[in-house]
Amino acid sequence: MKRKYKVRAGKKTIEREYNYIPVRYIIAILFTVFEILAIIGIVVACCYYIPYFYIAAFLTEVFCVVKIIASDDNPDYKVPWLVFVLILPIAGFMLYFLFYSRKLKGKFVCRLDELKKYRYERVQKEILDELERENAHAAAQAKMLCSISGASVFKDTKQTYYPLGEDMWQAMLSDLQKAEKFIFMEYFIIEEGSFWSSILDILKQKAAEGVTVRILYDDIGCMSTLPGDYHKELAKLGIEAAPFSRLRGNADSEFNNRNHRKICVIDGKVGYTGGVNIADEYINERKRFGHWKDTAIRLEGEAVWELTRIFLCDYGINVKHLPQNSHELYPTQDGITANGYVIPFGDGPNPLYERRVGKSVIQNMLGSATKYMYMTTPYLIVDNEMCQSIENAALRGVDVRIIVPHIPDKKLVFGMTRSFYHRLMRSGVRIYEYEPGFIHAKSYIADGEYAMIGTINLDYRSLVHHFENGVWMCRCDSIKDLKADIDETMEKSVEITPDMLKTGLITRFIRSVVKIFAPML
Repeated sequence: MKRKYKVRAGKKTIEREYNYIPVRYIIAILFTVFEILAIIGIVVACCYYIPYFYIAAFLTEVFCVVKIIASDDNPDYKVPWLVFVLILPIAGFMLYFLFYSRKLKGKFVCRLDELKKYRYERVQKEILDELERENAHAAAQAKMLCSISGASVFKDTKQTYYPLGEDMWQAMLSDLQKAEKFIFMEYFIIEEGSFWSSILDILKQKAAEGVTVRILYDDIGCMSTLPGDYHKELAKLGIEAAPFSRLRGNADSEFNNRNHRKICVIDGKVGYTGGVNIADEYINERKRFGHWKDTAIRLEGEAVWELTRIFLCDYGINVKHLPQNSHELYPTQDGITANGYVIPFGDGPNPLYERRVGKSVIQNMLGSATKYMYMTTPYLIVDNEMCQSIENAALRGVDVRIIVPHIPDKKLVFGMTRSFYHRLMRSGVRIYEYEPGFIHAKSYIADGEYAMIGTINLDYRSLVHHFENGVWMCRCDSIKDLKADIDETMEKSVEITPDMLKTGLITRFIRSVVKIFAPML
């Protein structure tokens, strides 16, 4: 189902179409709401009509409270659930049972052992020893990251940094045209338009030539951008496609743990990642919130193997039959030389990842920084642990700066972002808002020595709930390009001062209440 809109392109007015929520999603959401209300209604009715059933309900509530308090979860996550369970005695603990868990769904867990076969063979002790001789602190960070993510550290991987989505677009088209064996693409959002059409034309051509083309897109992320059965349309073109965690209307955690990754792999030799989704606003072909500022990175070398592995695991848990494993998926590449060390990595829910990988990487960078730590993120909604890590760096004398949007895409989320300004600025953190529009980049750089580019925002949903990915870099040439771009972006941004944060009593109260429940969103 589509609607039309008009957009100015120079002196011309172009008419385009966009998808709005298909019936399948509406039915699934309504079914989920009905299922939740029915379950709560049954328990309420039992308390009213069955003698002493309310005692069982009360004991269940006590059990939930004790279980939440005794859990190893972050206190910022425990508090809102405790409030929820205590304020809404029956509805609270029923919703707790349905939505509290952040673990991977059972249907995915059963395939984990099978997915291990996508591991590539790599001995990395020699590279880690070399890094330790150069920089012991960097080696410690690399060892920790490899340990908790299952990734590997690589050398001799060329990196190309793109300060805008439109720059990445043209380079990606060129690389896709050169594909000979396979193309893997995994994105949170794919939207019909100039960006996707230019890619799809190449994918159709390559599929016809016998190149294996696989597409994975998030089902909820593409709820309003693609038809509900789009994977079937792609299948007719010879493209293997699947929606990630297809929305079926179950009253469980299927609305969480979405796939926020952005990965493109070509022949296992070239890989792209960053903040750029496949939609026209990301390349400024469509204006929604002023100028859209995003970043991406291109890798060429054996570090692409890790992006291949991440894709195959995600694709494997969403299709009936696992794709075949082959050494051709991880080709060796001779003659590539580049400075620095690179670790592409993934992040996501238990039991795939026992620890919060992206959060650990950012905290380690903050802890190791001695001169400066610059960060760009579209959202700034962090827990107390991350706040303290940012504050501690600033209090040590590190020049900590954070760039966020000036024109918001979600007003409520923007209000929550601004609610963190006071606390951070009191510690000496400098906060900038990107005045030309919306900054969607997820970039982190410390002392010009370390950097991380990927899909990881500074918000609960990204740091806790979603499947994410990033690239950690040490002493790489692209770090200089990232630093220059952030410096230029700050010049286009307005630095926030305390006088700019004065708000009314009602606004402060609303932000305080929403902030309590932010970890549940």
